[in-house]
Amino acid sequence: MKKTLISSLLMGYLATSSFSAHVLAAGDNNVLSAVQISPSIDAKTNTNGLSDWLPKVMQRFNALPEVQAQIARKQEAKLSIQAADKAVYNPEIGANYQKGIDTQYSLGLNQTIDWGDKRGVATRIAQLQAEVLLSTITLERNQMLSTRLQALATQNLAKKKLKFQEKQYNLAKAQLSIAKQRLQTGDLSNVEVKMMELDLANNAANFAMAEQDSLAAEGKVMALFGDVDLPFEDFVDALSASASVTEVTPDLPALKSAYQQVMLAKIGVDQVKAQTAADPTLSLTAGREGNGSLVGIGVSVPLQIRNNYSKNLEVASQKTAVSEQVYLGRERVLTQQQKQFDRSLPRLKQRYIDWRDVVQNSARDAAISISQQWKTGDISTSDYLQGQRQLTSSYTAGLMLEGALYQIWLGWMGESGQLERFIDQQLPASASK
Repeated sequence: MKKTLISSLLMGYLATSSFSAHVLAAGDNNVLSAVQISPSIDAKTNTNGLSDWLPKVMQRFNALPEVQAQIARKQEAKLSIQAADKAVYNPEIGANYQKGIDTQYSLGLNQTIDWGDKRGVATRIAQLQAEVLLSTITLERNQMLSTRLQALATQNLAKKKLKFQEKQYNLAKAQLSIAKQRLQTGDLSNVEVKMMELDLANNAANFAMAEQDSLAAEGKVMALFGDVDLPFEDFVDALSASASVTEVTPDLPALKSAYQQVMLAKIGVDQVKAQTAADPTLSLTAGREGNGSLVGIGVSVPLQIRNNYSKNLEVASQKTAVSEQVYLGRERVLTQQQKQFDRSLPRLKQRYIDWRDVVQNSARDAAISISQQWKTGDISTSDYLQGQRQLTSSYTAGLMLEGALYQIWLGWMGESGQLERFIDQQLPASASK
């Protein structure tokens, strides 16, 4: 039979989200039984089903020790602001007593004035440091979410592949049984039976490797979540470049921390000025010397003669320049990544849709035809096995496309800090943080 027939039948074998193949397995009196194969990459992904399984995943995610530690760090940042917004100098009280010809005693009170506004600068720095910490935590949280959702997607793909390889293995065993019967009737040669045995061995190896991949994916999920029974549904159709920003700005979580570091460095100049300011100290003294009363008022101001702290200001200014260059470098990298994402994701998504449409538009029962035509001798064993290899190759290609889509989309959304915002939009109001 012409290989064009094999190709056309194979296209039907890849029909829609469920590949249905009935393998003719001989019984004691040649009664035909059916073995169904139905691995799937859903042709109609549940685009509105994120709210069905995401709440449970997010509930488990928020209970992780790493996330609880982030909550504690947020509280620490709030407390640091309160600590900074306190007076810098406490008053000093002193007493003096002398007994001689004339008894002398006095009581003094000293208070240094925060003339350089050390308190105000410290408060602003604490606020910025808290904002930097919160931005960092937000980005870390997005990256953690990306890693964990990617692990769930990989586990799901591994299960699909395992199911497919298991069905292919069972199919190969059933077909080998038929081949041996046809050998006894002289319908097949011994060489063709050996080919069927090699095909069974190959399917057994593929099944074993798929099983190991599935176990490894489960182990990754267990390491990240502590649970492998979390729900997950395909959301390939929801993966769109429109979910991401079209332009990198300082408000982007991945860039916000670097921008705030620049602001922090600029305030660092004010901090040096405040810390090196000549804060005056006022003193009030009251006492008695002999029969007379004493009242004194004094003021002292440090003289910045030996060190005017100009070099400290130069160092602080240099830190500002460094932080600005770090920000610009980070902005350039993120801008390039965003452009790459905008170019690559739509193209990959279209290739996946093209692949899926070919599968969806194929005849559902072509697999039955190819099996029946091989059994009746209308096509050769080599052509039949070639068709099976093409089926496996095409199915694996579809899994790779789907996996690449998740990797690109989740990778950028997590790295840029936009993933949690997208997730919050999918969650019902009752499930929001």
